[in-house]
Amino acid sequence: MEKLNTRLHNENNGLDYVLVGDYYFPTLILAEDSCPVGRWGNMYKRYLKEHHPARYQALLLSGRLNTYLADTDAQAEEQLELLTQQMAEREGVNEELKATNQMEWAQRMNSIQNRAEEVVQAGLIYR
Repeated sequence: MEKLNTRLHNENNGLDYVLVGDYYFPTLILAEDSCPVGRWGNMYKRYLKEHHPARYQALLLSGRLNTYLADTDAQAEEQLELLTQQMAEREGVNEELKATNQMEWAQRMNSIQNRAEEVVQAGLIYR
């Protein structure tokens, strides 16, 4: 009987495998420089796991998941900030309103923030 190689490299997916007993297991090494993943990145990770498991596994096995999630998180934060600013300008919520009527300013800013978060969720996270 032929002796099996203890290590293999698959050119199709770029992964290395090690022989353990009768099975080859991928040798997965996490990247040293793992990027911090924030609120939006974690939300998108959960969405990928539940609704796109194949894509999630591909990103995880290729070692690009954390970078991808960090990029998504940064895009979401940037879009949220831009939307909040644009909505506030359009609706006349400014520093003058803040100085004259703080309660109304806070209510309107909270409303704007919530609506902007819904837009980001629909556009970037749950796509």
